[in-house]
Order: sequence, then structure tokens, then C-alpha cells
Amino acid sequence: MLCSPPVIRVIMASSLSSHFLLQLLLVISIIQSSSAARKISVTDQSQEPLLFQYHNGPLLTGEVSINLIWYGQFRPSQRAIVSDFIASLSSRKPTKAQPSVATWWKATEKYYNLVKTKNSSPLLLSVGTQVLDESYSLGKSLSNKQIVQLASKGGQKDAVNVVLTSSDVAVEGFCSSKCGTHGSSVSPQKINGKRSKFAYIWVGNSETQCPGQCAWPFHQPIYGPQNAPLVAPNNDVGLDGMVINLASLLAGTATNPFENGYFQGPKEAPLEAASACPGVYAKGAYPGYAGDLLVDSTTGASYNAHGVNGRKYVLPALFDPSTSTCSTLI
Repeated sequence: MLCSPPVIRVIMASSLSSHFLLQLLLVISIIQSSSAARKISVTDQSQEPLLFQYHNGPLLTGEVSINLIWYGQFRPSQRAIVSDFIASLSSRKPTKAQPSVATWWKATEKYYNLVKTKNSSPLLLSVGTQVLDESYSLGKSLSNKQIVQLASKGGQKDAVNVVLTSSDVAVEGFCSSKCGTHGSSVSPQKINGKRSKFAYIWVGNSETQCPGQCAWPFHQPIYGPQNAPLVAPNNDVGLDGMVINLASLLAGTATNPFENGYFQGPKEAPLEAASACPGVYAKGAYPGYAGDLLVDSTTGASYNAHGVNGRKYVLPALFDPSTSTCSTLI
């Protein structure tokens, strides 16, 4: 039996005007939106506790491959930033340096601990197939339906298919309401004689289209305090921004893969494990400030997690269902 639903406590900076905060929260919500664009309203800014509930659906379990579908032009060095991040999540040879990506991901286990199901095994992620579509087979302007079409190019059994679009590709709703999405679709092919659901994610490279919305804190925000942007840990504003959004969506996918897992609010626009903590990356965070991140003494880059192959990343806070707070690595 599950304990009573956890809540999210919303704390506002009293020095910000309501109009200013509304604009800032809108940008931050776009940064970490999930399966649908979330609309900010005045009621979102109240200090009333908001329910964060489990809806009795399955969570991702067992060995799951993360298949990467690269749509458009990406350099090999850019693809390595993402594939190293995926490899860092459940690495069989985790980095000894702390805090780590694996430690960040381990926080999702708290959701699984609240769900006592039989015959479920721990979630172990790994890099799966990588598909390159450098010829823009569906053009440079994609609909949501076409994103699902691209996602179906990856294997659907025990997998999450991730579509990553390059900076010159426009996607329906990109920048105006979202930086990425996750959802599920029915497999076009039969597996063991039947069609099954598979989970997918889409994330766009916002480097040239809307870095102030989807690559913050590595670029000046559209609204809010115009502090100097942070130095991206992998020296690529677009890709480091994609990692933040991918991390958020992966946490949402694991804990709410089919719209009936853990989330708050309507399933069409849910708050999930990471999107419930918008704009929070380290202790001391407040609207417009990512928090007290670590800084590489050599490059000046900010980070809060170590990955494989000497990588460093900035990862979002995750909502802790046991304490009803946003938990950070540092």
C-alpha cells in the first residue's frame, strides 16, 4: 500500500513582482516541459501544497536500451556528449568522482520504492542503437506526428527511442511552448504476435532558435535578471542545453512512461520527477539563478555531476517523493 501522496511546496521570491515572476516562470517551465506544454497561471504561483500522485500505472523496469535517432547535422563530438551522458546513468564502471550522473539517476529509485510490484527488476539503462538521418528525410519542419514516425525507427522492445533534432530543424511547438517532449506510441510492427506500446522522447537543439528559453543557464534568459550565462561544461551551449532537457525527460519517462505513473496535474500537461523542480540545479537556486554550482578551475565551466570519460554535466533537481522537496546533488 502506498502512503499518502507527497506534495510540492512552491516558494516564491518576495522581492519579485507578480508580473515579472509570471514571465520568468513561463520561460523556466518551457525549459523543462514534458509530454505537453504546461501553461503557467496565477494559481501556479500560490503557496498551497500541490498533490504529486501515483496513478497506478507501470514504471520502466529491467534492462532498457536508449536508442538515439539523430535527425539533421551533428558532429561526432556532439553525439559523444549525449551518448556519454546515457552511458553515465547506469554505468557498469561508474566514475569514482562525485557527485556523479549515476548518483543523480539513483534518486529515481525512491519512486520505485513506493510501488511494491511483483516480478519487477531494477531499471538499468544503456546506450542502444544510434540512427543517423543526416539527409533530413522528412524535411526541416516537423510535426509532432512526424516526431513519432522518427521515433519508431528505433527498436521498440525494452527500449526508449530518443529523437534529437539539429539546430536548423523546426519542430511543432518548439521554443513557443516546449524544448522537448516525451510520450508513448503503439509499435508499427508486431512483437511476439501483437503490437505494444513504446516510450519515446524528443529534444531539439536550441542553439540558434531559442537558446534563451531552452539552453538556459548557458545563455541569457529572455526574461529575468540578465546575469552572465554560465560556461557550458562541454563547451557547447546547444548540446549541453539538450542534455539538461533530455535528463529531465528521461526522469519523467522512467517514472511516468505511459501517462499513468507519477505526476501532478492533468496528464496532458503533467509535472513530473524533474519538471516539478523548474530552474533548480543546486542549493541556493531561485528564479533566474541556477544555484551554487561547482566550477571547473581550468575551464571556468559550471557543473554538478561527473560522467564517464571525464565528462561533466549540469543536471536538474529531482522531486523527492519521500520528503516532498526538490533534491539536488550539491
